[in-house]
Amino acid sequence: MSSSDRQRIERVPGSRRAKLTPAPGTRAEPVPGDGEAEDDAADAASTPPAGGPNDERLRRDVPPHY
Repeated sequence: MSSSDRQRIERVPGSRRAKLTPAPGTRAEPVPGDGEAEDDAADAASTPPAGGPNDERLRRDVPPHY
C-alpha cells in the first residue's frame, strides 16, 4: 500500500482542529436516501410508547422534597 492510498491529515486554516481526507474508495457527498432512514427513526422516537399499568401512578407520584 503506497502513501497515496491512505487518508491524510490536513490542517484547517484558522482552527486548532485538523481533518482527514476521504478514505480511498469513498465519496464525500452523501448518497440520496441516506437521510430517509434517519427521518423515519426520528419519527418513531417522537411517538410516545403505549401506556403500561403503572404509568398514571408514576405520573402522580412525586419524590419527597428535602
